[in-house]
This record gives sequence, C-alpha cells and structure tokens, in this order.
Amino acid sequence: MAIKFRPLERVNPQDITAPKKYYAAVKTNGSVDFETLAEQISDQCTVTETDCLAVLNVLEQNIVRELGQGRIVRLGKLGNFQVSLSSEGVTTEAEVSAANITNSRIIFRPAKKLRNLLKNLTFQKAS
Repeated sequence: MAIKFRPLERVNPQDITAPKKYYAAVKTNGSVDFETLAEQISDQCTVTETDCLAVLNVLEQNIVRELGQGRIVRLGKLGNFQVSLSSEGVTTEAEVSAANITNSRIIFRPAKKLRNLLKNLTFQKAS
C-alpha cells in the first residue's frame, strides 16, 4: 500500500519575502495506540493482551527515566533514543553553561530494518 501525500503551501524560512511554494506532505492514515499494539502483539504470540500492555507501559516509564539520566536507550532492532540539545554559541569554553541551552529534544535513530522500510515506500497523491 502506498503512503498518501497532499500538496501543502509553505513559506521559505530562509527568505520569508519569497513567494510561497507547494511541497508534498504526508497525509496520515490514522494512528495506533498502546492498547491496539498490545492487542495485535497478543494475537501474534502466547502473551495476553494485559501482559503486553503492562510491558509496553513499563517500557515507556524506563525509557523516560533513562533518557532523563542522559543515557542512550538502545532498543535493539527498533533503534535508539537519545536526548539532544541546542545552545547559543559563546567565544570561550569557560562561558559555556546551562544558561546557553535554548532547546532540547529527543532524537530517534531507527535501526536497519526501519531505515530499509524507507527505501521501499511508494507514494500516491491523495484525492
């Protein structure tokens, strides 16, 4: 099945006075939540839906805790999560402090199987 996309008009962030242009943007096809994933997993193995949901909830809690400790969370064939930050530049090493930090975010680096998924996608314009 193809990933659907739609045209989206956007301004050029590097030149806001330039004329807007249209770009392709993914048109999502819904979402899936923890409960649905737990149900799907339980249908594919001998673990109950409740057990799957419990494991997924504890996994989420542990990922949050480990990221909060500054650790990279490696989830094997899924990929890695890591905290990243942006900061203002200063002229000397001694001037670098927490006050220079302007933003933080979580980066996900997909493992090989997920990266390969991107190579095989097909796209279709949404009607």
